[in-house]
Amino acid sequence: MSSTLFKATVNEYLKNLPAPVQSRLYGSPATCLAIYRLLPKLAKFFIISMVFNESDVSLRDIDRWVKTSGKFQLSEAIKSMKSLHILTDGISGQHLMVNLNPIFRKSFRNALTGGEVNNSFGNVVEDDHNAVTMGMLDQYAADKWETILHFMVGTPVTKTPSRNVLTLLVHSKLMEESKTGELQITNEGFQFLLQDVNAQMWTLLLQYLKMAESLQMDPVDVLNFIFMLGALELGKAYSDVDLSDTQKSMLQDMRDYGLVFQKASNSFKFYPTRLATMLTSDSTTIRTASGAMNSVLKQGSSIKDEGAPGAAIEEDEAHISDLTQGMPDGALILETNFKLYSYSNSPLQIAILSLFVHLRSRFSNMVTGQITRDSIRRALHNGITADQIIAYLETHAHPQMRRLAEAQLDKKTELDPSTKETLQILPPTVVDQIKLWQLEMDRIISYEGYLFTDFENLQEFQLLSTYATDIGVLLWKDEKKRRFFVSQEGNAQVIDYAKRTLKKK
Repeated sequence: MSSTLFKATVNEYLKNLPAPVQSRLYGSPATCLAIYRLLPKLAKFFIISMVFNESDVSLRDIDRWVKTSGKFQLSEAIKSMKSLHILTDGISGQHLMVNLNPIFRKSFRNALTGGEVNNSFGNVVEDDHNAVTMGMLDQYAADKWETILHFMVGTPVTKTPSRNVLTLLVHSKLMEESKTGELQITNEGFQFLLQDVNAQMWTLLLQYLKMAESLQMDPVDVLNFIFMLGALELGKAYSDVDLSDTQKSMLQDMRDYGLVFQKASNSFKFYPTRLATMLTSDSTTIRTASGAMNSVLKQGSSIKDEGAPGAAIEEDEAHISDLTQGMPDGALILETNFKLYSYSNSPLQIAILSLFVHLRSRFSNMVTGQITRDSIRRALHNGITADQIIAYLETHAHPQMRRLAEAQLDKKTELDPSTKETLQILPPTVVDQIKLWQLEMDRIISYEGYLFTDFENLQEFQLLSTYATDIGVLLWKDEKKRRFFVSQEGNAQVIDYAKRTLKKK
């Protein structure tokens, strides 16, 4: 799931909320700011243009703001704002007028100007002589989050996620209980492992929202608290005095996910972690799984602007000088012969690679393997798609591969300015072959069952094939060659019917 897809998923949930619930949500400036970040770029432009304008705006005037080539984006932006009831309709004369929801406008304006925010962005309290450091928060978040991912992927871990986390994993169908009573990962779980960190967090949080509704928790309180966490400042201590009872009970769950840290369960102070500050971040440099966490957390102590998530990664990638120094954890090189080299010693990173790569060797800081037909087919059987595998490889591509691809594209653009070629970070032969292997799976479907042949006459063939069709176990038949194929479950029924109706020799 890309960042665009997870934003669409969050928006879809917000759209399905009743209008009164949406209006209550807009009473929180932090929530309005978070929702603003989830909207399309053109919708953001319209909101900024109208937030300080009290009068209605003609829809015809808005149409003139956009070029002809952007009419589709205009339609999508208007549609997204109306579905969230951010934009209201009106008629003045013969013109259709629009304006911002007055509640949203007031709260969003306060968020921009620092007006009456009413502790919407948290209530900062003094820390006890910096007792909680950035390093402690980063380590805590990494331990909590990677414990969940390790448990899902099945790597040996010393810790097990809390009961609440396990319940959420089952409720979200990322894991299911096996016949032996143990939890095992599902197809959706395999896909979850290849998502970026933001998408993974929102996948769980959206399921948490659905569970909260079944527990009669106020969705407004739950959403406001989640969006507030995304707006808090990293490293600061916040008081829970102004939180509602629902939000105070959520602190325990947020601790289990690694989003907040508390010295004790009964402490009145909590600290947002880097995972929380990434909730509403627009950063596109966040990688997946442990590679993402390590890339972010290893740079925690060197961040100059502690309130800017993702800044450390961008600074790190801007100063990469060679293949090994300053290289992000999990960076991989993919060759045209399908060989893969991943610079990582993280057990979780290696376990995720093994989902679609045949690993051959492991060294102190690198693993080698090869993408094969069998390894891709195994991943496809587990529910992972070719596009997800390709997206994962592109996200983790070594910076040198990215630079070479950019240089090649620049050369092609210089020779032919009208070229429509896009950036190809991975070898095209590998990308095409992975897609072909998926098409091969889609084209051929295998069934376990039994083939019936060698009928003495056409009447005998038609009698049994008709019976197999009537009871719904016939999978295929060939009338010319007088043979048909039934499912494994239906074989005994067809045989019993044949014994009862046909003469024994």
